[in-house]
Amino acid sequence: MNFYNWGIIGLGEIATSFVDHFQQENSKIAAVASRTLAKAERFAKEHGIPTAYGSFEELLADRSIDIVYIAVPNRQHIDHILKALSAGKHVLCEKAITMNSAELAEAMKLAEENGLILAEAMTIFNMPLYQELKSQIDSKRFGKLKMIQAPFGSYKEPDPTNRFFNPDLAGGALLDIGTYAVSFARWFFTAQPTVVSSIMQPFSTGVDEQSATILQNEAQEMATVSLSFQAKMPKQGIVAFEDAYIVINEYPRADEAKIFFNDGTVETIVSGDSNQALNYEITNMIKMIDGEQSNRSLFLTKDVIDLLDQMQQAWNK
Repeated sequence: MNFYNWGIIGLGEIATSFVDHFQQENSKIAAVASRTLAKAERFAKEHGIPTAYGSFEELLADRSIDIVYIAVPNRQHIDHILKALSAGKHVLCEKAITMNSAELAEAMKLAEENGLILAEAMTIFNMPLYQELKSQIDSKRFGKLKMIQAPFGSYKEPDPTNRFFNPDLAGGALLDIGTYAVSFARWFFTAQPTVVSSIMQPFSTGVDEQSATILQNEAQEMATVSLSFQAKMPKQGIVAFEDAYIVINEYPRADEAKIFFNDGTVETIVSGDSNQALNYEITNMIKMIDGEQSNRSLFLTKDVIDLLDQMQQAWNK
């Protein structure tokens, strides 16, 4: 069994959650990096991490680091991904992995050339529940897929200086909560859809405050994706088939789904633990590096980024 040292770039809230949920026998978090040494040392001390660096470059130069977890703001992802891959590190990057498809294509090419694993930290592609549902769907027990609903609404204080509304930090609902909704839909589609229609209401800074989108693929499967930063909506995903529909509450980290069959029968499926969502990402990353499972999630991520591009193109017409 191989042992891996992880390094973390970017030490915000999500990095704290990542460290708190890190439970691996064949890995450890060996180093963290921030733009200031004081912040890195404080974070390292709080979490019992042995090494702190005051620059990202120092962490990437550390030959003992095998995997880098990137948790900086969205717009900075591609720069750190390329530098980490060039330094010979495997990369797990927070969502949205890149700003657009062109950036992701460049990163994927470099990862392939260097024989490295690149993956997005998207919970939906790693939760055991979704693997179980996919297996049951593939058995044809629900009939043909017809319709998917993926809403996600979160109220954010309308502060133009906040990162959620700051265009310089790639603010807006789409690249924050939207990646979950589109990833949810893509997981269940049997083939990549395209954007049929998408409308957006901007915030005063120009970023997308809310939007509504229709997706459809060649199999005539459809999805609606509804996003808002100024109105709460239940994170309840619905996947409708000819013979049943699936309801998944709190779908980004879900461990339970209810299936409602046309004959009135209701079935509950429980798989995994929502509290271990980040640890599933870590476990699967290691399995991909060890060759125990394919890096299929990256190609689903590619499809999602392509759809996000199409949505933004529709808004700019």
